[in-house]
Amino acid sequence: MEDHIVSALAAGQQIRAFGCTSRELVEEARSLHNTSPVMSAALGRTLTAAAMMGSMMKGDKDILTIQIKSAGPAKGITVTADSKANVKGYAIDPGVVIPAKPNGKLDVSGAVGPGTLRVIKDLGLKEPYVGEVDLQTGEIAEDITYYFAASEQIPSSVGLGVRMNRDNTVRRAGGFIIQLMPDASDDDISVIENNLKGLKSVTEMLDSGMTPEDILSEVLKGLDVRFNDRYDTAYKCDCSEERVERALISLGEKEIAALIKENKDAEIHCDFCEKDYIFGPDRLKEILKKSRALQGG
Repeated sequence: MEDHIVSALAAGQQIRAFGCTSRELVEEARSLHNTSPVMSAALGRTLTAAAMMGSMMKGDKDILTIQIKSAGPAKGITVTADSKANVKGYAIDPGVVIPAKPNGKLDVSGAVGPGTLRVIKDLGLKEPYVGEVDLQTGEIAEDITYYFAASEQIPSSVGLGVRMNRDNTVRRAGGFIIQLMPDASDDDISVIENNLKGLKSVTEMLDSGMTPEDILSEVLKGLDVRFNDRYDTAYKCDCSEERVERALISLGEKEIAALIKENKDAEIHCDFCEKDYIFGPDRLKEILKKSRALQGG
């Protein structure tokens, strides 16, 4: 099943919903960053949530960032998504290894630990929207559910899951987001609550062959679900030599001249795709000329 997101409305448009399958993009992240199983799950859940949240944005240049700063061994996770559901991300310590829970499941909350979750939305305005909440469980889904309620005042239910194979590759990954509009009735809310009580985990449903459409139909059973759009989602880093050069130019003449004086290569590492960009002294001199030209020097 190719990675994709579906959106839907239910209960006379008083409920909006998003479902996602994301195995390929989570496996891409695991391969790039060589994450341990528990960090594959932690990063994968965050990437999946960001993909769905990114698809909620309207502007072609809108960017959403989820930053988790934690006191646990993972230390933190950063993920960004655009409105086309392209995502990228990394964990500060991708190699964390801790014991599994007594039930055998990966202990994501133990790896993440206490901390904060920040969501930054750059919508092309003068200042980005920033919302921050304390982590409630470190399990990611519950924390994003709390973020929606506390920071955006949107009652929501978020389900996320990543299941690993024995060789530590990603077997299944996906999730859903259900959100109540202001006029959602108490009866509609009760239906969703009852549906959620009997719901299997996201990865169990995906493992049984269910699609994101099937999962949303199960969560919203009895509420007249109407599917709208389907979006492809993928792990995509948009770094390039040109973008890195622009970043170096933005440092200013003084900083670039200092790099040249050291007579060493300048190495720029992209945390999102693990690619290294190397600029030698001659190339830095060219960049210095461009910087001076931009400054009218």
